[in-house]
Formats: sequence, C-alpha cells, structure tokens
Amino acid sequence: MSVPLTFLGLLERAPSHGYDLKRDYDAFFSRGKPLPFGQVYATLGRLARDGKVVVAESEAGAGPERKRYVITDKGATEFETWLAEPVEAVPHLQTVLFAKVVLALMLGRDAAGYLDAQRSAHLRRMRELTEVKRTGGLVDALLADHGLFHLESDLRWMDLTAARLDALAETVRS
Repeated sequence: MSVPLTFLGLLERAPSHGYDLKRDYDAFFSRGKPLPFGQVYATLGRLARDGKVVVAESEAGAGPERKRYVITDKGATEFETWLAEPVEAVPHLQTVLFAKVVLALMLGRDAAGYLDAQRSAHLRRMRELTEVKRTGGLVDALLADHGLFHLESDLRWMDLTAARLDALAETVRS
C-alpha cells in the first residue's frame, strides 16, 4: 500500500488537513491498522518537499496550526500515472487494487476500466505461468500452480467488485 500516492488521490478529491487525510485513509484503507499521526505528517512533509503538494492555508487554533494541503500539477501527474498502471500480477495485490478502485470512484473516474486493465494483466501472467507449468519440471509446475491459484482468486475478486461498483461508489461518495 502506498501511503503517499493514496494521499495524492485523496487530495485530488479536495484540499485537506492532515487530520482529515488520516481519517479518510483509516476509514477506507487501513482495516484494523490505523495510520500513525507521525507517518501522516512525515509523508505530507516529503510530498511538500518534492513539490507534489503545497500548503494552501494555515489556521491557528487551540493546538498547533492546522495546514490545508493541496495537490500540485506534479502530484496530480504522478497520481494519474500510478492510477493508470496495472498492479504487477502477484499474490496479495488486492490492497493496492482496492485502493485504486476506491480512489477512482471517489474521483468520478472509470473504476471498471481499471479493473478491466488489471484483469488483462492477470490473464497475461496466467498464460505465462501455464507455459512454465507445461514446459518445466515438477517444482516449476507446483510454483506455477501456486501463482495460478492466487491469480484465479484475484480474478474472482475483480468480478465480484465489478458487479458491486455502483454500491461501492455510493459508499465512498457519502
């Protein structure tokens, strides 16, 4: 899971304070492991240093100043590039793929298109593994089977998610 890229996606939706980014990240992406506040502000600091976000305004309050962060053109370009690239077809990709689907829906983008691109990448990898299984020895065949079973599971998840995109869109936009 890429916290910086996820923050860029959340900031593309709307300028936000670090607290709001943490809340949204924890609500959609952390699933039982909340993001530490220190990581939130360290990540925002690096994004600002690299010119991917800027501080739009600071508000004085009872505690420390609250800074509202805004994505820059450089940050938006990096996020768009990341969002459009299929995730490498390996086991345990759902967390990244799930983040891409949710962010696409939040931003009114074509989440179904991202799922289709990912499905194509998985099918290509499955063809490669099937060839390894056909031409390799027993160890290669077993390793290829392991990869194929994970990829098949991912494909089922993608199909299920595609069937539920409208309901997921309602959930993430509310």
